[in-house]
Amino acid sequence: MKDIDNNILLVEESLYATANGYIGIRGNFEEGYKAGFETIKGSFVNGFYDTHQIRYPESAYGFPVVGETMVQVADTQKIQIELDSEVFSMDSENYQIISREFDVHKGITTRQIKWTSINGNTFLITFTRMTHFVHLELFVIHLTIESDTYSGPVRIKSYIDHNFQTRKDTDDPRVATEHIEPLKIQNIEFNGEMGLIESQTVNNHLKMQVAVAHDISGIWESKDQMLVFNATMNMEKNRPVDVTKFVVFSDERRNLDYCKFGRNQLKLHLSKGYGALHDEQKNYMKSFFEKCEIIIEGDDSLTKAIAYSQYQLLAASGKDGVSQVAAKGLTGSGYEGHYFWDTEIYVIPFLTLTQPELAKQILKYRHNILEHAKERSLTLGHKRGAKMPWRTIAGLECSAYFPAGTAQYHINADVAYAYLQYYFMTHDTEMMQEFGYEVLYETALLWLEVGHIHGDEFCIDGVTGPDEYTAIVNNNYYTNAMAKYHLYWTVKLYAQYKTENMSDNAIAEMKWAAEHMRLPYDEELNIHKQDEQFLSKAKWDFENTPKNKYPLLLNFHPLYIYRHQVLKQADTVLAHFLLDEGHESVIRDSYHYYENITTHDSSLSPCVYGMMASRIKESEKAFHYFMKSVYLDLHNLHGNTKDGLHIANAGGTYMGIVFGFGGLRIKPDGIYLNPHRPKEWKSYSFKFVKDDTVVKVSVGDLIKIQTSHEIVLRINHKVYEISDEIEVPLNEH
Repeated sequence: MKDIDNNILLVEESLYATANGYIGIRGNFEEGYKAGFETIKGSFVNGFYDTHQIRYPESAYGFPVVGETMVQVADTQKIQIELDSEVFSMDSENYQIISREFDVHKGITTRQIKWTSINGNTFLITFTRMTHFVHLELFVIHLTIESDTYSGPVRIKSYIDHNFQTRKDTDDPRVATEHIEPLKIQNIEFNGEMGLIESQTVNNHLKMQVAVAHDISGIWESKDQMLVFNATMNMEKNRPVDVTKFVVFSDERRNLDYCKFGRNQLKLHLSKGYGALHDEQKNYMKSFFEKCEIIIEGDDSLTKAIAYSQYQLLAASGKDGVSQVAAKGLTGSGYEGHYFWDTEIYVIPFLTLTQPELAKQILKYRHNILEHAKERSLTLGHKRGAKMPWRTIAGLECSAYFPAGTAQYHINADVAYAYLQYYFMTHDTEMMQEFGYEVLYETALLWLEVGHIHGDEFCIDGVTGPDEYTAIVNNNYYTNAMAKYHLYWTVKLYAQYKTENMSDNAIAEMKWAAEHMRLPYDEELNIHKQDEQFLSKAKWDFENTPKNKYPLLLNFHPLYIYRHQVLKQADTVLAHFLLDEGHESVIRDSYHYYENITTHDSSLSPCVYGMMASRIKESEKAFHYFMKSVYLDLHNLHGNTKDGLHIANAGGTYMGIVFGFGGLRIKPDGIYLNPHRPKEWKSYSFKFVKDDTVVKVSVGDLIKIQTSHEIVLRINHKVYEISDEIEVPLNEH
């Protein structure tokens, strides 16, 4: 057997994970690994979590005391195969992986292995997997075995394994570090048709069930914390044998009678069969890519890499209003499965432009946790408003480090921004009436509490912006600029969407605060200051900081970092991108100043600097940052892909094409485009959905717009009414 690198396998467990927004299964090998190999097993249900006490050596009033962590659920991947009186495994010298592929356009992964038994018979073994997008509760493994030399029995042992531990790394804050006890088995049951394990979280007592069936006859048996399905098939030379494993996950957060639901769905899928389920999946993915396909002419590899990012965005996105998008999606336990502001700023733009109904479900989640946010506001000493949690699953604030967590009040404005972008794109007044405006209003009230009047300006003190290498500052530009935008639109939409519980006096306060918001500016440098004191700090000594000291957060005390002009990620530059307003020279000078002191230790950073490089017509930089974003996980550029994919970066990849090179902006009066073409490409194209119409934008020597229904676009600052197809001259940078 050719040596297989264990470190590569750990990364591939994330890269080949399959998910659908409800369930996520890491790409572990069904047959297991060589003795001594490390693996990070993981099967997850979005929003299924346990609680734990957060312990502080030195606590203080208002610190979060209860944390929420996504738990690992029963592993159903293991399948042991006996061929020619020998168990197929990696330990054999005659084990060879022929191929491993992720066909995102079909939503399936395949792995082929050539294996030779000690008796000299050769087998081709193929595993095909999918987490189903039509039936979100369903995970399928389809096994095919073929040989041109062997006839005889094939013995299968297929497992539901409840022996697992939560991934921990006490040296890396990006990985789950709290001790979460495994689920406790409540019931094990099996019959001739299916095996079921019902389990419950230890502290918050949430229940779920895993139900498994196969399309061949066999016998179930119960072992320690496991169910094992035993079956024997007869194989003939040159006649493949097939078996499909159907797995259904169900939990009580979505279905009160989750056990009955799981059993019924499993029976339904078993009767339908693998072929029909495969076709449904293929048709779903075809429809998905028809709305979002991106093509780089002449670069199939890059086109596939971008499509992979789009699949991961779909696969990470909760689709039920109960769940949202975890920082690592459902591909690993990094960041404990928490939801951050990443979703609103980096993921929802993709959904808003290509899957608006799904975007609406993600937005609804914030309304569903609004009462928790109101309670948190009171805990923080505010008399009104709602403080959205920095990191959470079910609505509680779970950040135990307040300087880079709770202090990031900008999350309120990030949520509002996502709501407004969706509203401007879809004109969904029903959403705004049902729940959207209430979220805008309650989160806007908080600015009146956290801010104060100083002279003739409205100031916001003691907050942290997006840059986590600068904490607890006064008048962070990003926070203030985004709060101003948030307040302005809450006031502007008030007459249309107000309810009896809302106050005219509060709206008057919001109007004054928006009009008098302090936005720090340095006249000498012609830049917006990141905050009031930022430019007075010592500059970081980049020249004498060796590469092995990055990321800084793992190598320097936070206080040492906080005392310097150094950025983990885009901050002021991100505000300039999102708001797309201000003097061009200030935007350009701010970009150059902050780019020089940004480490990009955050995966959220390269895509923003790339898009803003496009904005200021620096094409080479734009292309450089875009390529870093595309391959951040595929090439493991941050060295932690093994703990799960960086889902916000996948969103940044899409945005790099559409908002960066395409120059697309969603504004109250419509869609603006200002495309340019990287010199490395002959042409590229992308799609978005407007008023149920798919619009295709192709950028080559000309800009070509194709649509099946009439649409109004502003291209290079000119208004075009398009009913089928037009070509527009390209404004080259």
